[in-house]
Amino acid sequence: MTARDEIFAALPRAASANPHADAAALLARVPALRPARVGPDPVASFLARLTGPVIAATAERLATRAEIPAAVRSYLAANQLAPRLALQPSAALQTLDWSGIAALPTIAVDEPVSVCEADYAVAETASLVFRSGPHMPTLFAFLPLHHIVVLEAAKILPWLEDAAALEATRPAPRNLNFVTGASGTTDIEGTLVRGAHGPAHLHVLLIGGQIAALAPQPANVP
Repeated sequence: MTARDEIFAALPRAASANPHADAAALLARVPALRPARVGPDPVASFLARLTGPVIAATAERLATRAEIPAAVRSYLAANQLAPRLALQPSAALQTLDWSGIAALPTIAVDEPVSVCEADYAVAETASLVFRSGPHMPTLFAFLPLHHIVVLEAAKILPWLEDAAALEATRPAPRNLNFVTGASGTTDIEGTLVRGAHGPAHLHVLLIGGQIAALAPQPANVP
């Protein structure tokens, strides 16, 4: 019997097996295989990795969403940026008080600043997750020089497997992007250049501190 024959002979046996039991056996091994990257507080782990020397993003914690515009104004002033930005066209952000800032619902190819909200984040890698849809155009996370991201602390998941499990309960978006830090690249000498093919600066506005489970997204939400 050739190797090809052996493979095809094994297919009926695999089809008759219990795939759920096999998957459960694999998942049972996951906790023991995970590296020690997430402590008992996923929020603290996320912030430590996000602002550490490898990712080198910045972050600040806010008590409520009403504080977001003031925090953005402070960021613009500290970085000597004009009071102008591309604002994600979602009601949760658009209805805040942006007085004194030209907040545009569209984004230009050379946009200095954008503000948008991450759907959730992963503490293990300090990744921000953006699900595309009518209220989250993908380019808001990739065109600006300064990317300001709003994130609810309650939406920080501990592990990448948690993100996979959550996405399994949701309809697939057209684009699902995991963003870890500002864009960067290195040349043959190992010199890191920020902003080579995307934002050069990432700033996270973390809202609240209570950790809670994410509810599955309704099927009618893009």
